[in-house]
Amino acid sequence: MARDERALVELIETATPWLLGLVQGMLRDQDEAEEVVLETFRIAWDRVAALGDEHEALMPWLLRVARNRAIDRIRRRGRWRRKTARAEALGAIGPATTPFREPDESAHPGWHVHESVHAALQELPEEQRSVVWLAYFGGRTHSEIARELGIPMGTVKTRLRLAFDKLRVALAPIEDWVR
Repeated sequence: MARDERALVELIETATPWLLGLVQGMLRDQDEAEEVVLETFRIAWDRVAALGDEHEALMPWLLRVARNRAIDRIRRRGRWRRKTARAEALGAIGPATTPFREPDESAHPGWHVHESVHAALQELPEEQRSVVWLAYFGGRTHSEIARELGIPMGTVKTRLRLAFDKLRVALAPIEDWVR
C-alpha cells in the first residue's frame, strides 16, 4: 500500500463520521474527539507502508486505533482527576465544576449510520450488548470488562466475537457507506 493523498482524502471523508461517533461516545468531548480522529489519520498515514497489502479491512483497524487512543485519553483524565482531588484535599486548589454537555450527534454527518448501529446493538442478547457497550462506548479494556462483570477474559472475547458476527450481518445494508 503506497501513500496516496487523494486516497487519504477519500478515507477521511468516509471514515470520519464513524470514528467521531465512536470516540465522542467514549470521551463525551467534541474537541478531544476531533483530536483523536486527527491523530488516528496521522497514524494511518505514517503506517500505510507497514500495512502492506494485508487483507484486513482498513476500517476495523482505524476503529481500533481510534478506540485505543480514546482509552489512553480516558486513563489520562483519570490520573488528572486523582491529582486534582489530592490537590483539593490538601487545600492547594478549590473545587471546580464543569457542567456536562451531551453531544448533539444528530448535527453530524452519518446520523443514519448511528441509528442503524444502535438499532443493531439493541437486537443483541444483553450479555453481548453489555460487553460491546463497555468496550466501545465505555472505553474499557478486555481485562477491565472481565473484572467489572466478574467473568473470565476469554468469555469477554467470545461475547465480543459473537456480537460482531451478528452486527456484521445486521449492518450489511450500510456496508457500502463505510467502505
